[in-house]
Amino acid sequence: MDKKNNQTKVTEFYFSNFPQLESGGLLLFILLLCVYMFIVVGDSMIFLAVQLDVRLHNPMYSFISIFSFLEICYTTVTIPKMLYNLVSKDKTISFIGCLVQMYFFHSFGVTESLGLTVMAINRYVAICNPLRYAIIMTPNLCTRLSTGSFTLGFLMLLPEIVWISTLPFCGPNQIHQLFCDFEPVLLLAYRDTSMILVEDVIHAMSILTCVSVITLSYLRIITVILKIPSGESRQKAFSTCTSHITIFLLFFGSVALMYLRFSVTFQPLLEKIIALMFAVLAPFFNPIIYSLRNKDMKDAIKKLFCSQKIFTVSGS
Repeated sequence: MDKKNNQTKVTEFYFSNFPQLESGGLLLFILLLCVYMFIVVGDSMIFLAVQLDVRLHNPMYSFISIFSFLEICYTTVTIPKMLYNLVSKDKTISFIGCLVQMYFFHSFGVTESLGLTVMAINRYVAICNPLRYAIIMTPNLCTRLSTGSFTLGFLMLLPEIVWISTLPFCGPNQIHQLFCDFEPVLLLAYRDTSMILVEDVIHAMSILTCVSVITLSYLRIITVILKIPSGESRQKAFSTCTSHITIFLLFFGSVALMYLRFSVTFQPLLEKIIALMFAVLAPFFNPIIYSLRNKDMKDAIKKLFCSQKIFTVSGS
């Protein structure tokens, strides 16, 4: 009988990078749980504040609320499983579960990158072509851009996931990462890393396309802002872009460390730190940046809290 037929097909994977409960797992669990709760609560407040406050019913805040919703979904795909692995002896995930986690994690991630690109274009039109802004960025166009980002984000990953599902996983089943990701999983199917390099090139092209559009948009925006004669108007224009640029640098900075390495590997501890930065820390700063640095958003969140208190008092 052929030796290949004797090999058992892998039905589950084991995460090998999590500490045991008695050696720091509980502390990490508490810290990660607090971060996750902050992300969910913070982004939920931003989303609800935009939906309930009519003053924020414009394209810029609509895109911010969609991005906050995506951040909740994006982190929920991986962090609850990380939390479970930190306190459980069973640090496994089924083969199908791994594929599902990869698909949704990257689909939400691609949708976020497209969302950030749309936000940059929106800022470009608002600052570089203000007189035609209302004509160009109509509610209909904003809806189409948002829907298109979701559709493209979730369709792009389907062929890749279907292809991975057909690969022969018959050997080792230890994933040396904190969650299911393309390269750690592909390494279990291939000894030849050429296909992984092809994957890296495909991912790099999609990432660099978004980065290029966003960078060119903000370079043009900054050029126009610097030409504004009024110092107060110039400062106001800069302040509206600062949050977007900060989120852009955090998101794509962590993406670059994770996916623009072309099979270059780091030390295991550094790999974990990069993964946490990409999947946890970047989303953690989103509520802080969009709520603390924006007066309109802070007012809307205060209004949301006040209305909740009034509702509670009247209900009691």
